This record gives sequence, C-alpha cells and structure tokens, in this order.
Amino acid sequence: MYGGRTNRVWRLHGHGSDLVLKLYRTDFHNPLFRNDPASEMACLKRLSETGLAPRLRATGEFANQAWALYDHAPGAPWRTNPRRAAEALAMLHALKPGLKLPEGCNGSRDLTCHTEEILSSCTPSARAEIEALRPDGPAIAAGRTCLIHGDPVPGNLLFDGDGVVLIDWQCPAIGDPAEDIAIFLSPAMQHVYRGKALTHDEEQAFLAAYADPEITGRYRALEPWFHWRMAAYCLWRAQNGAPDYAPAYRLEAAALTR
Repeated sequence: MYGGRTNRVWRLHGHGSDLVLKLYRTDFHNPLFRNDPASEMACLKRLSETGLAPRLRATGEFANQAWALYDHAPGAPWRTNPRRAAEALAMLHALKPGLKLPEGCNGSRDLTCHTEEILSSCTPSARAEIEALRPDGPAIAAGRTCLIHGDPVPGNLLFDGDGVVLIDWQCPAIGDPAEDIAIFLSPAMQHVYRGKALTHDEEQAFLAAYADPEITGRYRALEPWFHWRMAAYCLWRAQNGAPDYAPAYRLEAAALTR
C-alpha cells in the first residue's frame, strides 16, 4: 500500500477478509513521530470497540522487525469538512482508555526543548533562520492530559459515511490534546498530505466544531511554539531525503511571522 511514509504495509484480500499487514521499520529514527509497535498494538486492542481504530487480529516478529495484522479500515482520507475532523479528535480526547503510554510534550518549555533537540540534528547554516524565529512570549505551563493520537494528519483520518477511523497509531501519548489539534491544523502537514494548507475559514470552522474553548484557547496560546517545532521538523526532513518538506518548511516559517 502507498501513502505511509515510514513502514511497509500490504493489503490482504481473501476468503471474505480484508486485512492490513504492517511491518515496522527499525532503521529510521524520526524525532517528532515515533515508530512504536508496542504502543500501536496497545491502542488497537483497547480502541477497536470504540470504532475509532481498526481491530487488531495478530502480531509477531519477522527478521527482528515487529509486525501487526489488523482489519482494513474503509473510507477515504480527510480532504474537506473541518467539522468532521474536529469532532473525531474531540471524541478521542474524551475517552478514558487506561493505557500506559509515553508522555507527550506539555507546555511551552517542553516544546522548546523538543524543538532544540530537532534543530541540533540540522546543519548550523540552515537552522539559523528558524532559530531567529524562536517564540518569545510568556511561558505556558503544562495542562491537563488525555490520550492523543500523536499523528492525526489528513491521511490518518478515514471517513466512511458518518463513521471515522484513525489509523497509524505508532506515536500515541498521554499528552496535551492541543498537540493533536496543532498537528492537524499544521500548514506543513496539510500541504504534505493534502496538497494545500487550510484556509483561515477552515481553521476557524475546525476550532469551533471542536467545541472546547479551554483546549482551543490553549492551542492558540501555544500556537507559536507548535509552528516553531514543526518548522524545525520540516527542515530536518528536507535535509534527510524528503525534498517535499522544503515548501512545507516555508509554510510553517511564514506562520511564525504572521
């Protein structure tokens, strides 16, 4: 199957079944989106009854690489209608799954440290521009946490009728729900997966449909740090074999100067 940017994935048809087999890569470290088989398998086991994740069928290991077999999720990746995407993420963030997962970034200090870590892997000359755009607003403290998907880009939200399934649970966390909002709204991620950033009206529609002013207000307060980190990530990707992230970097840098 095509579309994923990290692991190898096959769709298997036969005898009334429609399954996906994922083989997890171990030779590529991503500083923003972890590739954690154990976390994905735990989420698929726990969330399949909610309809928000595919049903896990089997797991194993091949040549020192983990694999997972799960039901193929029907539907098409998100392209339009911000309201539906917002409602799906709000539904996820309202769950109390009781999973032990890594902690996500929470607050401007965490986001600053994470961004600096990503930039440390970029060439000094290339990172000078983005370092100059470091947010200088008041520090934002850590907030309440919940289960977050960690990678809710348009290609990972599949809509079929009134239903939605989130796929690629390789980097979930117990973290700030504003982080999921930031990744979905990211101009870079929208460009990479959909071909264009959201308009101002689409972004406003998403935040209104999420319908939790406390969390959307927190996203707005942390927005400069989220853009700064995503710009650093896009720079790192562009320098490591993903040239389509160069224009994505420019979109995030532009968002920092608005």
